Amino acid sequence: MIRKAMRSAGVALSLLLLGLTAAVAQQSGAEAIEHAKLMGALALAGELFHVQGVDLDSRRIWVTSVDRENHKGYLHEFDRTTGRFLRRVELTDGARYHPGGISLHGRSIWVPVAELRANSSAVLEEIDTETLQIRRKIHVADHLGCVAVSDRKLIAGNWDSRLLYIFDLRGGAPVRVVPNPSATPFQDMKFVNGQLVGSGPLTLWSGTIDWIDATSMKPVRTLRAGATDRAAPYSGEGMTLKGRDLYLISEDGPSRLFHFRLDA
Repeated sequence: MIRKAMRSAGVALSLLLLGLTAAVAQQSGAEAIEHAKLMGALALAGELFHVQGVDLDSRRIWVTSVDRENHKGYLHEFDRTTGRFLRRVELTDGARYHPGGISLHGRSIWVPVAELRANSSAVLEEIDTETLQIRRKIHVADHLGCVAVSDRKLIAGNWDSRLLYIFDLRGGAPVRVVPNPSATPFQDMKFVNGQLVGSGPLTLWSGTIDWIDATSMKPVRTLRAGATDRAAPYSGEGMTLKGRDLYLISEDGPSRLFHFRLDA
């Protein structure tokens, strides 16, 4: 009798899991991002660990990942057309081995490298895209998990981006620290047309992408995001926006870069 009940419970659990998987699968595809169409997914060849941030230019894709088991962090470079692995550089800095969301600006990539705990420490690194050498370091007495950069300004989010550190790039210390006006725990952020665009998860299978006016720090727009067919929220980790073209990477290796086209 007990075994029969256990078998019945097991069947019920299996059906529940199948239902949840089906629900996740239904969210993936063209309607997985609100007001956006899925254009395709590019498989990234080469070893990636727990993915964090992404940005790209006309030729290359840049991805950060953290090897939590061995306490090491990396910046990876891939070919934008084929997804072929090109090279990587280790970013580990003592107890700081967690690289976060990144931002490409000119010939520089800005990467926060932090301890893997809240209220800790981080260093913002400006890395040359050609040589992969560090150009500049800014030390901050807090965990920083993502960064957005413009011509004169840099904004970095701390643990779950509850606070946003605003820097003048001509100096080395934050000029302001403000609460995040969004409830979304940003994992990656970018400056786009005078607005701060941030993305992050809300549940295991959903998240949002938010636009914030960079001057007033008031929310402007929000898009809801679903999950991939591997049950990873599209907006859970790396995000970059080029015009209406939205690129997301949320799956640990083997990873895919998803390309969406926004309606407007």
